[in-house]
Amino acid sequence: MAARSGSRCNFWLPKKKRSCANTRIESSLFCGNHSQRSDGQWLPCPIDPSHSVLQENLESHVKRCPLLKQNVALSGQAFYQKGINAGNEEEEEKMGSCCLDSLVTSEMKRNLVYGMSVSMFHQLVKKIEEVHGGICNDIEDSHLSPEACNIWVNKEIDRKLPFQEKHVLQQGSILGNLEKIGVLKRCNKSVDCSEKDDDVPAVVEFGAGRGYLTQMLADCYGVKKVYLVERKSYKLKADRSLRQKENLVLERMRIDIEDLNLNAVESLQGVPYVAVGKHLCGPATDLSLRCCLSRQDGESPVLRGLAIATCCHHLCQWKSYINKEYIISLGITKDEFHTLTWFTSWAVDDDHGSKVPGVDDIDLTASNAKEGEEKVEDDSLSSVEEVVKKMKPMERAVLGFKCKQIIDAGRMKWVKKHGLDSKLVKYIPASISPENTLLVAGKPSPC
Repeated sequence: MAARSGSRCNFWLPKKKRSCANTRIESSLFCGNHSQRSDGQWLPCPIDPSHSVLQENLESHVKRCPLLKQNVALSGQAFYQKGINAGNEEEEEKMGSCCLDSLVTSEMKRNLVYGMSVSMFHQLVKKIEEVHGGICNDIEDSHLSPEACNIWVNKEIDRKLPFQEKHVLQQGSILGNLEKIGVLKRCNKSVDCSEKDDDVPAVVEFGAGRGYLTQMLADCYGVKKVYLVERKSYKLKADRSLRQKENLVLERMRIDIEDLNLNAVESLQGVPYVAVGKHLCGPATDLSLRCCLSRQDGESPVLRGLAIATCCHHLCQWKSYINKEYIISLGITKDEFHTLTWFTSWAVDDDHGSKVPGVDDIDLTASNAKEGEEKVEDDSLSSVEEVVKKMKPMERAVLGFKCKQIIDAGRMKWVKKHGLDSKLVKYIPASISPENTLLVAGKPSPC
């Protein structure tokens, strides 16, 4: 079908049942998005590897890459410090790892697993079972819906704000768990929250996205200072609604958590604050914890408490992981840590509807013992890949969840070591989100 005009792209969009509305490029029937890709050599942009550039255009492209201007502006900010929260690989040489690259890809992790002998694989699974049984047996359910959040739960909010029940339930439970340990306090209807400085800390939301977790915090608990940390740019953000709130100060920092020196944020120095994050993917949780707790001094912001919902453990990296010392103390090597992270992707292999209980309600030890006696001694299966294919989906899922909880347990213990009472809870039913672990921490209660 013909395009709307001679200057329009001729690419037909079957789902929209029309031609592309973009202007076509010179000497072509199509726009830049739909033109046939050149056969020349394409290279990742050195400034932003998320896109590629023809080799012959690379020199001119790096001078005008859209991310260049942003990086130049960011480098002039006092709170920007390249790689300050990235972690290190001090143990690399000591542990004799097979993966010496800073970034270990999913393919490299898979190769580590499939490169094992069958007996080594079963020994690793047994080690995971034993470690999990010793450290992850006290993760309680804490599905909360605090009264303070009723205006969101009952949809008594601005209709222009997006409402999705599953997100509201998750956000409400995160805030409810902070209220439960005394980090947040409900506003008395007869008292303006803004008048009670001691009960209204600032909020730093890591991986803030559009910022609607903070929006709920501001609506329900009356925070006065809001800091949103997010490296990407989003449309339909909560910022406009937040800026309309009287006496609320909002600062959005477009920066990778890895490069954020929170102590250098001038308006936050010496201010008590709460750190929150909903689904901080993979290493972002470790970066956030390091950002909040690893450099404390007299002028540092005062961390009153934190609540971080972890997820995407398959993206975790040894370099950035916050508690290598603890993992090593469990007898888990760096390469085994990376295999654990690869196993975590199995946690979402199976259906996690209401019919499936939580991982702690499934006793795989007995079934594994019965099958394990045959499997550990039986090397008739020639490769780990065959063993994995023969595993039941539920077995893979439970093993994946156990690996997730081991990784999160190390984080929880690191936070506790840095002076906060911390614990892991299941903050939402698995039927709403299988990624339902919350790391919550607050100042110890005075004796």
